[in-house]
Amino acid sequence: MNFVDFIQKGGLAIWPLLFLSILSIGTIFERLWFWSTVLRGERKTTDRILDAARRDWDEATHLARQATAQPMGRFLYTPLRLANKEPEIFRLALEASADEELNAMRRGHKVLEAVIAIAPLLGLLGTVLGLIRSLSAIRLGDIGTSSLTNVPIGIGEALISTAAGLIVAIVSLAFYRLFQGLLFHQARIFRRTGNELELTYRQFWLQSQNIARAAAQPSNFESPKNLPGY
Repeated sequence: MNFVDFIQKGGLAIWPLLFLSILSIGTIFERLWFWSTVLRGERKTTDRILDAARRDWDEATHLARQATAQPMGRFLYTPLRLANKEPEIFRLALEASADEELNAMRRGHKVLEAVIAIAPLLGLLGTVLGLIRSLSAIRLGDIGTSSLTNVPIGIGEALISTAAGLIVAIVSLAFYRLFQGLLFHQARIFRRTGNELELTYRQFWLQSQNIARAAAQPSNFESPKNLPGY
């Protein structure tokens, strides 16, 4: 059976299934390209920004700004670009940035979810319509005669739409689970990187506050001219 025969024997339901398969394949290839660009060089970018943050926050901000084409760069640049940031504001900026990036990474998931849910139902619908068409021509007087020879063939053709719907749904589900796993992995990376950056910043903040308090304290040393007898 070639592709043309498959389409012709699939019935009316094969056309929406064909559309769903094209939609699913396009989404899958787009997501595969997206994740390949995300994972490429992400670890190197993260290490460079975190190492710079331990030495110079201006340098870390500059490196994060240069990496804003990547989700990790945008994630780290959001809190680093704030001016006069307290630790709590720094943490809230990290959380907001992580939520925004993770939501953007879910793009295409709704399409795959819809294909997974609709494709089997369309396949069953095509099968039911095919069975109705095949069995509607059967009469009681034809039972046991050669008139029913083509009925099994019609039933077999009616099951084509069910097979097509299941294939589309299974392939879409496999890649959907793959993308979900990559998303959860990315969320763990964001959490670990954000915690490390926040800890580094809190240490820097405490040191700067201690230096500021020490500079603001008045000196207890009195010059000799203020002592009695001078």
